[in-house]
Amino acid sequence: MVTKTISITEGAYEALLREKKNKESFTEIILRITKKSGKLEDSFGAWKMTDEEEEAIQAELSEGWRMTRERL
Repeated sequence: MVTKTISITEGAYEALLREKKNKESFTEIILRITKKSGKLEDSFGAWKMTDEEEEAIQAELSEGWRMTRERL
């Protein structure tokens, strides 16, 4: 097996430790986690929504961004 050395922050290391199951290796953790999440583009077209649903989502997102800007 070919191995590569990578540098990660202490926080990333701790996050991997929290994900660890039994005697799972870090390689196994990374592969398991990344297998779960596909690329965003894999979801394109998966949700057929009406114009009303799109408007509601846009309005909710806009409100969330407005509230975030006010906090900053």
